[in-house]
Amino acid sequence: MPAVLLIGTLDTKGREYEFVRDRLYLSGVATLVLDAGVLGDPAGVADIGSDEVARAGGSTLAALRAAHDRGDAVATMARGATAIARQLLEERRIDGAFALGGTGGTTIASHAMRALPVGFPKLILSTVAAGDTRPYLGGNDIALMYSVVDVAGINSVSRPILANAAAAVAGMVTAMPLPSSPDKPVVAATMFGVTTPAVEAARARLEEFGYEVLVFHCTGVGGMSMEKLVESGSVAGVLDLTTTELADELVGGVFSAGPTRLAAAGRAGTPQAVSFGALDMVNFGPRDTVPPAYAQRRLHTHNATVTLMRTTPGENAELGRRLAERLNAATGPVSVHVPLLGVSAIDCAGEPFHDPDADKALFAAFDQTVAEHVTVLRRNTVINDPEFAIEMADTLHHNIQTHSSRRKNP
Repeated sequence: MPAVLLIGTLDTKGREYEFVRDRLYLSGVATLVLDAGVLGDPAGVADIGSDEVARAGGSTLAALRAAHDRGDAVATMARGATAIARQLLEERRIDGAFALGGTGGTTIASHAMRALPVGFPKLILSTVAAGDTRPYLGGNDIALMYSVVDVAGINSVSRPILANAAAAVAGMVTAMPLPSSPDKPVVAATMFGVTTPAVEAARARLEEFGYEVLVFHCTGVGGMSMEKLVESGSVAGVLDLTTTELADELVGGVFSAGPTRLAAAGRAGTPQAVSFGALDMVNFGPRDTVPPAYAQRRLHTHNATVTLMRTTPGENAELGRRLAERLNAATGPVSVHVPLLGVSAIDCAGEPFHDPDADKALFAAFDQTVAEHVTVLRRNTVINDPEFAIEMADTLHHNIQTHSSRRKNP
């Protein structure tokens, strides 16, 4: 039987976990129940008790109860659940992971599930699944299902929802295995709507060279997902054509990928080809959600849910410095490709964000900061010029080949 790890707080959700456990058993799925509860005695039977989880997190259940610090207790149990989940995976004792709960339970379970590999079945039924889920998901493929009512008892609303959640995770772990895919080296690429033509041209070129190209949409979590994949060591190279998430990080847009964006490949020594894609813009939601302080800035409605704001020369200068500083720290080969006539589809002559002074500030600050070991290729063209994109792909391919040869023959 395939087995699912149930990560729960049995002191408050014991009945609900028993219901899910029984539904999984009826579907031919075994379970391992991990109790991450701290407040009281479990209302159900656990295979892995809360004291064992606390010890795996660096404390004891008695100490956590005596401290009366809920935040510290959640963090400790999250660490413990993560360590145990990793161990069970290494021992091949689990084929999926499931959890249900509110903010505390979701925090603990999502922390543990983020340690499980991409493609490994994982689902959380949560009261917070309909809100801002980034703190729980990060860049991971955790399926979230909204509970509608609080996870507090078995009733006419929760019963079918719990049953559906159990059926969903059962379906994941009992599905027919996928046929094996060709073993190709992987390149991670970054794209936005306003850089799509360039990435499509580069992807086609890289596929001619025999790479599998994974394209990440630069919505904040997209960049975080790419960084996580690079950290896993499964990427041969990075075509980071679209670095727009740096602008949202700087100015406070909704698509920030955090301060570690553009760091993973450098730390790992992974070859990179990087450009300035969409650094002309910061992203917000619908126009009425743009902060009042920016009401007089140059705004552009991308669609009903996304409003773009043009970056200023001052902001672009800081972005140029940040881009250079992060690439200067890279331990592997880096090429930076500069499209002098425009960094997005709407930053070209005649388009709404065309601003040569802002672009000059971006490139000048980059040039003043970038280290000598970083290769810089300046071209008198726009970023979506197919020849510009193909040159990026060719350079990345050359660097991957050279880097691979050096590692084989140090």
